[in-house]
Amino acid sequence: MEKTIYIVRHCSADGQSPHADLTAEGIVQAEKLADFFSELEADRIISSPFVRARRTAEAIADEKKIHIEEDSRLAERTLSSHAFEDWLLKLEDTFLDDHLKYEGGESSHEAMERVCNVVDELPDGSKVILVTHGNLMTLLLRCYDERIGFQEWQALTNPDVYRVQLTDDDVQWERIWKEEDLQ
Repeated sequence: MEKTIYIVRHCSADGQSPHADLTAEGIVQAEKLADFFSELEADRIISSPFVRARRTAEAIADEKKIHIEEDSRLAERTLSSHAFEDWLLKLEDTFLDDHLKYEGGESSHEAMERVCNVVDELPDGSKVILVTHGNLMTLLLRCYDERIGFQEWQALTNPDVYRVQLTDDDVQWERIWKEEDLQ
């Protein structure tokens, strides 16, 4: 088995709702992200259905002439149905306890399970771009390296890109996006 997965965090957006669109800056970032991917080989693009992820994927898809597939399992994780003033601490706690679940929300374990299933279902030889969100991106990386957690989530940028290479007996991952890629 061999798969190459590019995990993309969406560009700068106007908010957190599923309908939040890219900001003007995010639109420029998406074009630069498309240029970044012009030299990388990919045969599929799968996106979260959230507008900000979909719009990020559109720029890449236009550059690569690839149809965007939508998968709701790439949607951002819901921490809770309640708005917490201390949401950052609550989020950190979910990285310390993968099974911690707030009312109306999803545990890290549950989110990891759904997003890892997306990758597991990809056929051997896949070279796929997954466009998603910061928390889910971090949890997908955590599927392959349990040391990844809250600090890595905090260090993410909009956009961000990690490459994960999977073989039968090894997983290699690396951050391949750099802030200077936006220059």
